[in-house]
Amino acid sequence: MSFGPPPSIYTHSALEADRSRARRRRRVLGAVAAGVLAVVCLGVGLFWYHSAGHSKGRTGTTQAEQAPDAIRETVERTPVSPEGQVVVQHNEPNLTGKQQRPAPGTWATGRILARAVGDHLEGYKIEPDPDWDAKAWTLPLDGPVCATGREVTAGGRTAVVVQPARAKSAGKSGVCDEVVMVDLGSGKKLWQQRLPAADSADVTDTDIALTQGVVAIAWREGSAAYAMDGGKRLWNTTAATSRCPDSGFAGGRALLALVTCGEADNTTYRVEKLDPRTGKTVWRYPVSKGVNSVWLPSADPPVIAIEAGDYTVTDLISLDSKTGAQLTRISMTNYKPDCSIDMYFGVVAKCYGMVVGRDRVFVMSKDNDDITKPENQITAFDLKKGTVVARFQGRPFQPVLPLRTNGDDLIIYRSTLDDVQPAAVVDWNPRTDKETPYLLFHLPDEYGRLSNPDDSDILYEQGHVFFAHRELQRDDVHPKDPVLSVIGVGSAGLKH
Repeated sequence: MSFGPPPSIYTHSALEADRSRARRRRRVLGAVAAGVLAVVCLGVGLFWYHSAGHSKGRTGTTQAEQAPDAIRETVERTPVSPEGQVVVQHNEPNLTGKQQRPAPGTWATGRILARAVGDHLEGYKIEPDPDWDAKAWTLPLDGPVCATGREVTAGGRTAVVVQPARAKSAGKSGVCDEVVMVDLGSGKKLWQQRLPAADSADVTDTDIALTQGVVAIAWREGSAAYAMDGGKRLWNTTAATSRCPDSGFAGGRALLALVTCGEADNTTYRVEKLDPRTGKTVWRYPVSKGVNSVWLPSADPPVIAIEAGDYTVTDLISLDSKTGAQLTRISMTNYKPDCSIDMYFGVVAKCYGMVVGRDRVFVMSKDNDDITKPENQITAFDLKKGTVVARFQGRPFQPVLPLRTNGDDLIIYRSTLDDVQPAAVVDWNPRTDKETPYLLFHLPDEYGRLSNPDDSDILYEQGHVFFAHRELQRDDVHPKDPVLSVIGVGSAGLKH
């Protein structure tokens, strides 16, 4: 199976990824259990709070009535019970040899957990005590998935970029130039389009984002945008029309473009806010020279992450959403947001260990080497002033990871290395410092890598938390056995 660009380019990017991963401290997170999730009902040290604006008995609702093509913003509700139970479990079959099967995307609705795996998309039913691999649908694609975004519309749709299979004689093998819009509820392909003049698009540099009824894709030498409804092309740029191409997008409530000029040591960057329907620039923010890399963790409010003199994120910069003027710059010394984990499959807007809210950014600290003290903490910074406004402490052997905002609250995953204390998903109100437990559970110890954000997507949506490997590889000890791809946990008190 062809996958990615020619060997020289792909190998260079892979080596960069390996070096980046080697710089990160890896940790195996998990606890004891075997084969199934052992539910633990002892919320040691957890307190049951009822956050303002939350009501019990509901799993998740939209913040306001949204148009179907608006990017979904759900506000989670406190489950009836935090006692966890399995609601999704899928094992991937037919892995052979040293083959690694990429699984670059994970999305959830209230009833379906969807995955991009190799050259197809799959949807699994979310239900209490699910049947073994309760698959709802499978959507074969024309080739491997090259790029995925994190956005899902209020109507339950998303889009991916695909590398269609072609004969080598066509001269386009390995080109990622097909965009597909999908309904996650049914697994139906809504439309499919070929990207114009995208011969340079490959798995190392193709990026996709969704915003305001528009799907935007960027690659090394061009970009294009399509209407979500029907797939009509709205605009595009090429190397012939722009010396400084869009190298990636951040979507959601707005559309930000990362624009690059020059090559290698002479590369400079700027960030542009675009009108999604026309591609016209609303404002520009020039990034200082000498920066190694730039990411766009949030389009609205606009926040950029930069590597300045190091190979990790050194600073966050927040901008005014109307003018693009810089509001504040926040040093990431002693913090560890990581924007370089996904070296492929759409990288510009994917940062782990940090979450951007309406007026706050929540960042995970580096690990504490003193085992008697909390493993780490999450710090909330004011996006206008750059000042610290709140902190959420982990516990010894229980690090915390910010997952997403919940209105003005933050949803946090607290893993565990303890045989007694359960892992937890909690809601934290940074203004009152109140903590509400949403789920309490143990992951089987043999699946510990699932809860490591270096290796897995971890997301919480509509009362469920999901752990999904980004890369699937055969177990050499049991080479014929299927390999765990994803586990989902929901409340035992939920009514489905």
